[in-house]
Amino acid sequence: MPPNPPKSSVLLHRINHSPAAANVAHCHHDSLLKTSPPAAVPDTVARYHTYSVGPDQCFSFVIQEIHAPVSTVWSVVRRFDKPQAYKHFLKSCHVIVGDGDVGTLREVHVISGLPAANSTERLEILDDERHVLSFSVVGGDHRLANYRSVTTLHPTGDGDGNNRTVVVESYAVDVPPGNTKEETCVFVDTIVRCNLQSLAQIAENLA
Repeated sequence: MPPNPPKSSVLLHRINHSPAAANVAHCHHDSLLKTSPPAAVPDTVARYHTYSVGPDQCFSFVIQEIHAPVSTVWSVVRRFDKPQAYKHFLKSCHVIVGDGDVGTLREVHVISGLPAANSTERLEILDDERHVLSFSVVGGDHRLANYRSVTTLHPTGDGDGNNRTVVVESYAVDVPPGNTKEETCVFVDTIVRCNLQSLAQIAENLA
């Protein structure tokens, strides 16, 4: 992946030349185009991070360690009706169909400066036992078509009594016209990484 993506990249141009840029600058991290699920995922949930990706789609994932127990982190992540609690690029969320079970639809509104206005999202998986949440984007005004996301939580520790959580968030999405797979993944990875860093701060404060 080139270190400086072409200026023709619509996604990156919009985010790098917007008021939101200050919020994402500290979240950016060089990332390679990924083709398989992360090795850190236990076999029991690895299948959730496996996608059938077409030639005009990309797949990637972000891993975040949080110094808080899984139960604390999950209490924030599982709130499909309140993603803005830690996803700070969202300014509001309204459940339009359902009561929080699988099949529930929400409409989220995005802060200004990003190449999106709103998104309609469907809850696909909510597994309180395995700590798995998945949603898909089914409508809205944005450039990330056919976006699918899976988030899993995994306990970790070094035997010192400090309970920690590893969060893995993977996704697959169509590559927008005018962008490459690498550009698309860099853009989405940056947003996901910001979200998980925010989640870490919130969960660690709650622990």
